[in-house]
Amino acid sequence: MSLDKLASEIASLAKAEAKMVTDAAAAEAKSIGAVADDEISEHRGVALARAEKMRDQSAVESIAAARQRNQKRLLVARAAELDATWEEIVSKVASAKLDGREGILNSLLAEAKESASADMILRPVAMDRAALSAQSSGFKFADDIDGLGGFVLETADGSILMDYRFEGRLREAWEAKLGEVSRILFGNE
Repeated sequence: MSLDKLASEIASLAKAEAKMVTDAAAAEAKSIGAVADDEISEHRGVALARAEKMRDQSAVESIAAARQRNQKRLLVARAAELDATWEEIVSKVASAKLDGREGILNSLLAEAKESASADMILRPVAMDRAALSAQSSGFKFADDIDGLGGFVLETADGSILMDYRFEGRLREAWEAKLGEVSRILFGNE
């Protein structure tokens, strides 16, 4: 055998072996690529599911927060409306031109005569002094007091004080009727 033929045969065997190695490497690379593609798909699916869950949770939280802000605004607006209504009522009751003012004073004075002793001192709200003096209540009059209207009775030593001022009665009526006032202003909800 000649050297050329031997070299040719070695080269041919080397080429065949190289082809087998490259074919095996290509097959292994293809197999590794398929496994990598499967893993990528799996990780992508998990990441997408996690992102969708976070998106949905964020949407729910955003909606809940918006509802809470709206409820707070509504409550603040209602409180402001109730405060304005209270202020309007107080200003009307504090007016000397309040319809029925004299009747209210007469009613309070009659109640006071039933539950107080005649030796008590009557201290009127300034704007009601004339109307109360005209009733000749039998009580001694003293200095004026602050208030929307009405009077207080006190003993000479100041140990007992009976309050017949409008603001106390008005506050009691307001608290008793607040639910009804709210229904009138805001409807049934």
